[in-house]
Formats: sequence, structure tokens, C-alpha cells
Amino acid sequence: MNPNVPRSPNLNPYCESWVWRTRAEVLNHFIVFGEGHLRHILDRWHIHYHFQRPYQGLGQVPIGSDLPPAETLEEFCSDDVVCHESLGGLLKHFERPAAA
Repeated sequence: MNPNVPRSPNLNPYCESWVWRTRAEVLNHFIVFGEGHLRHILDRWHIHYHFQRPYQGLGQVPIGSDLPPAETLEEFCSDDVVCHESLGGLLKHFERPAAA
């Protein structure tokens, strides 16, 4: 395996996409006060990015979710939706409560 040449973003588009999205959607909204603070922000972002945000290729459901694709969901009342916020409201995750 050959290492990438410095300053050649087109050679590793998946990493470059993640770095760009992390900067644009998270880090540009904070003043980081040390490594511990940065690690906390990136840990919360990692959870949101990989497990809570919907993926278009999976029918607008998160990875590993047991929900059906969005087009098969029944209609529901918006009062049933619960919002979970993290990083001071920057990251929001909406879900319906579990059926009783």
C-alpha cells in the first residue's frame, strides 16, 4: 500500500468528505479549549454521524436501525416525536417513542 502524497485530496475522497463535513457542520461552531474538549465534541459527532443521522441510500433511516424505509412509514402525529439534542442543540436527533 502506497501512502498518499501530501496536499492531494482527490486520492482519498472518503476521508476528505468526512473531514470537510466535520469542519463545516461541527468545528466551525465552536471555540475549542483543549484536547479534552475537542475529543468530547468529536465523540458526540461520531455517534450522531454514524448512528443517528438518516442515510439517503438506506431509505432515510440510520445505519443499524430496525425502522422501515421512510416511504413505508404510516402517518403519525407530530406530537409523538421526541427531540434529543447534544452539543448545545447543534446536533438534533428526532424519534418516535417506543410502542407500549
